[in-house]
Amino acid sequence: MISFGQKKPSKDVPRRRRADETTVEQPRSSTQYRRNQTLSGVSRTSMADTPRGQAHQLTVQRRKVGGIFAVVLTVVILLAILVSQLMAQVTVNLSTKQLSTSFKGESYEKAVNSYLGLHPAERLRFVLNEDALSTYVAAALPEVKSIKVSGVKDIVDTEFAVTFRQPVAGWQINGNQFYVDDAGIVFETNYYDAPTVQIVDESGVSPEEGATVAGSRLLGFLGKVVAQAGERGYVVSQAILPAGMTRELDIQLQNVPTRVKLSTDRGAGEQVEDMSRALIYLKNKNMSPEYIDVRVSGRAAYK
Repeated sequence: MISFGQKKPSKDVPRRRRADETTVEQPRSSTQYRRNQTLSGVSRTSMADTPRGQAHQLTVQRRKVGGIFAVVLTVVILLAILVSQLMAQVTVNLSTKQLSTSFKGESYEKAVNSYLGLHPAERLRFVLNEDALSTYVAAALPEVKSIKVSGVKDIVDTEFAVTFRQPVAGWQINGNQFYVDDAGIVFETNYYDAPTVQIVDESGVSPEEGATVAGSRLLGFLGKVVAQAGERGYVVSQAILPAGMTRELDIQLQNVPTRVKLSTDRGAGEQVEDMSRALIYLKNKNMSPEYIDVRVSGRAAYK
């Protein structure tokens, strides 16, 4: 009997369209469409398991170790530089050996340590302000002109060279000897030979009052006069405080018989310039007066 309800499979269906009953559908792997995956369904091997991956990891580790080593080496070098620049101890020596008296550096070392105590950051030599240090030390010890780093004794001991003021004039009052340099700075401790110019006090003022009259202003003025006169070829041989005068200073020049009257209220350079002009004029006129008075600007008087 022929059944019309069932349809026989057609033998004309191409083989590629027929379902393969023996084929089992494989689940899709999560790695099926990854980068560098050429075949679907093939599992991807880990990079760490390949020679190339191992070489890459080794390179990364080397870079990390090298970076750490570089940081440590930099820190060690910086610490070594800081330690080599540290001034833990201070030694003060002379910048010159041509002194007439003995030198002891304890007081100067104490002054330097006091400055470094107030400015701890400047214990590093490359930070030290030598000008500020010289100003600080000179305020406590006026005979100091400058003090600078001269070398390193050992890893923490730094040597300083001190330069002292050289006196151009002096004055002894009330048992104390005072000196002044060419910049007009007054000091008491002198390491050089005594200056040839000494103030002769003819004012008649008692020592107690004279200490005020002949203070730093008078000596500073005299120091500038000596320096300015030397620049013009004159050598001051003596300075006199005249009787009854407190603001007048007379000077005697070497090989010049004329005394010069100066005022401490007027600039030293201006008066020395007027003095030089007056002396040249009198020399050209073959005149040799007793004194020249240059206390008034632009009006040099002589007698």
